[in-house]
Amino acid sequence: MTTGPDRLSGPRDLRDLRDLGDLGDPRGLQGLRDLRRQGLLEEAYDLVAPALADEGPDGARADAAAAGRLLGGVDPEAVLRHHPATPVVTVGVTGQSTVGQVLDPLRGELARHGMLLRAVVGEHGTYLRDLTDPESELHRAGCELTLCLLDAETVFSQVPGVWRPEDVAGAAEEVLERCAALAAAAPGTLVLNTLPLPLTYSRQLVDHRSRARLGALWREFNARLLRIGESAPSTVVVDLDPLIGAGGPVTSAALARYAKVHLGAELLAGYAREVAHLARALRGRTRKCLVLDLDQTLWDGVLAEEGPDGIAAAGTLRGEAFGAFQTCVAQLASQGVLLAVSSKNDEAEVARVLADHPDLVLREKDFVAVNANWRPKDGNLAGIARQLDLGTDALVFADDSAAERAQVRHGLPGVAVVPLDGAEPAGHVARLLADGWFDTLSLTEEDRARTGEYRARRRRQELREGAASHEGFLAALGVRLEVGPPRPHELARISQLTLRTNQFNLTGGGHAEAALAGLVDGTATDGRLLLVARGADRFGDNGLVGAALITESGGRWLVDNLWLSCRVLGRGVEHAFLAVVLGRARRLGLTSVGARYVPTVRNHRARDFYPSCGFVARGLPESGERGEGASEYRHDLTVLPEVPGHIRVTESGKAPR
Repeated sequence: MTTGPDRLSGPRDLRDLRDLGDLGDPRGLQGLRDLRRQGLLEEAYDLVAPALADEGPDGARADAAAAGRLLGGVDPEAVLRHHPATPVVTVGVTGQSTVGQVLDPLRGELARHGMLLRAVVGEHGTYLRDLTDPESELHRAGCELTLCLLDAETVFSQVPGVWRPEDVAGAAEEVLERCAALAAAAPGTLVLNTLPLPLTYSRQLVDHRSRARLGALWREFNARLLRIGESAPSTVVVDLDPLIGAGGPVTSAALARYAKVHLGAELLAGYAREVAHLARALRGRTRKCLVLDLDQTLWDGVLAEEGPDGIAAAGTLRGEAFGAFQTCVAQLASQGVLLAVSSKNDEAEVARVLADHPDLVLREKDFVAVNANWRPKDGNLAGIARQLDLGTDALVFADDSAAERAQVRHGLPGVAVVPLDGAEPAGHVARLLADGWFDTLSLTEEDRARTGEYRARRRRQELREGAASHEGFLAALGVRLEVGPPRPHELARISQLTLRTNQFNLTGGGHAEAALAGLVDGTATDGRLLLVARGADRFGDNGLVGAALITESGGRWLVDNLWLSCRVLGRGVEHAFLAVVLGRARRLGLTSVGARYVPTVRNHRARDFYPSCGFVARGLPESGERGEGASEYRHDLTVLPEVPGHIRVTESGKAPR
């Protein structure tokens, strides 16, 4: 006899089930099994990522491959009907040998990060046709990511039955040439991988000198393969060596011989995790700030109970583990990851420890915010996000307390939570890095300077608080703006800006670096023009802070999108940038400039930007799912907006005609 809704007779309205508590609290793989049994996986897909983020008693997460198998029957279109904002990643999968085994772990890893897999799988051994034929299924599907899984057979299939290392070298050279050609022909971002050298091939050489020669040329081949991405911005090469080193054989002899499976399940699981991190980065979902607990996280001991002399991050076995964790965190910070503290401790005591404790690698200057108090941590993290002008979905929180982690997950579900084990700190580094929260396609100089920029932001805030008025603050700030075409080395930063900017992103979305190639000389390419803004003030260089992508057609410009970094909002930079763009258009003899605004979850503060610069709406906004949609605007260039008086503007690049 059952009570409540009949779980097996078909799904009821999901809201009713939530209200009645009939869904329970889906956690881990069992939570997914319950949702699938009720026929609710599509309708309740918003619960999948939290279920997979939940941790077991030892901090372990749900197995991605098992989760992928449970989600294998999910219909992406049905999910989108219920959750239209769910990011769907279309992934093409092809390769030298059998590749279908990567789908389950990849589906599970994407689901762990709130994304949904739409897979297109090539036929066995047809990767050359799949990637080069414009009529292939992978090309027609418009794949965002194309995985070309390579293995040792990619080389050895071209080596004679009786061979020497020189034969392998010749075959490897041909494979490298082929991969370079594939980088230019494949749809979307192409993902290649290094090739493991099986022991069965190495041991076919009976003399050790030949084995060494084979090992050397194989490593040289993999090194050259890894460098393909340096000259092909739409190609990423995943290095399998660190994944192999993490444990497990490359494959089993039986699977390799009979099923042509040359990359085993454990290795593909690690590979799928790397690909999911890449997909997240391509979608601009890279996290920006690491918020750390202190006691049993950054140091051994509890400060409030044992005092400064009772804590350690060096000098003891456990202390050395915490010191290694701090060194790892410092490495992340050197690459632009912002650091903050949220700890239940006395503020003055924490300040003293960060200032002069002899064990610490990290000091107060390394953090952009230190919240040491006894308030709930979800409120502290929300305060840190506000202070840094970030969404809570830009934060990663690392803590050794399961209770604190659960409280943050409940209060701020957008925050990524890293489960650390205070009883065994040797695993802190691995757990922090496991989910690749800060992975990005490429690193820019602006990234490396980010912590310094946030310190400068603090000084700007002090100037603002001491000024008699906002106008006085702006006048004292000394804002400078340079507008012109991008330089070749700036394309990675522009792509990053378009992908990560949410608040001042006029139509939503962004562009991969490869899509911007060629737009660097200030002239229209295929009818497109790219202009950028670089900012500075009395406290330092802000770097590249804005971009405008323009379509030129029939004597008219259309601003397809305009992006501005949130760190310069409120200083008139956006108005100065657009004023310069309009001035350029008029000097070129154009008759008008059009623009479009598409509302998103985060860009509402830019809703009235175009009207404030003299643009006139053209007709009623198009209807959208929330009753609001895209608005079209036009500026006739008769009266141009003025550059705000406190901003000094210079223009670079080719002079307008």
